[in-house]
Amino acid sequence: MSIKENLNQIKETLPPQVTLVAVSKTKPNEDILEAYETGHRVFGENKVQDMTRKWEQLPKDIEWHMIGHVQRNKVKYMAEYVSMIHGVDSLRLLSEINKQAKKHNRIISCLFQMHIAEEETKFGLDSEELREILASEEFKSLENVEIVGLMGMATFTENHAQIRQEFAHLRSIYDSIKPILPEIQVLSMGMSGDYSIAIEEGSNMVRIGSSIFGARNYH
Repeated sequence: MSIKENLNQIKETLPPQVTLVAVSKTKPNEDILEAYETGHRVFGENKVQDMTRKWEQLPKDIEWHMIGHVQRNKVKYMAEYVSMIHGVDSLRLLSEINKQAKKHNRIISCLFQMHIAEEETKFGLDSEELREILASEEFKSLENVEIVGLMGMATFTENHAQIRQEFAHLRSIYDSIKPILPEIQVLSMGMSGDYSIAIEEGSNMVRIGSSIFGARNYH
């Protein structure tokens, strides 16, 4: 099946309220353009330099989402154009995004990354750390970032009950902070292997790569 067919097939299965981020990391521009020609505009990358190169070379109406772990010293390279940063896991990182967004007179949409998996390798905040950030004066003073929701990744496991439980946990955190941040509307959870469970548990943004573009190209 072609990229175009894969993408259209997945979109047919997604409820209308769910945004699909096509994860194009490691993929060449031709693959992204093939997806673009179907009318798709939202793409996710996990390395700032790759994403910036693609932004420079590809059509300017693409919405680039930074889905990988972000180092603070790399924020300046994407602040001019990035549509959404998914993996904000500290106030220091958020402050840096705010600082760089200000230089470009932009407001950058961000998701707080929550740690819901049992794996230690995953980044993210727990609900107590999230509440501490939300209560801080520094957070309230940031004018060039907008927190639009939460993101989390489930444990990489065949155990669907565990995955469901982790997604349900993230949903409950989302519901609990909605009164504090009424403007949040994005609950980003679910990837190629588990997005259908994520959607059942309330996700409205999924990140899908290999099911669209095929296996990743690691150099």
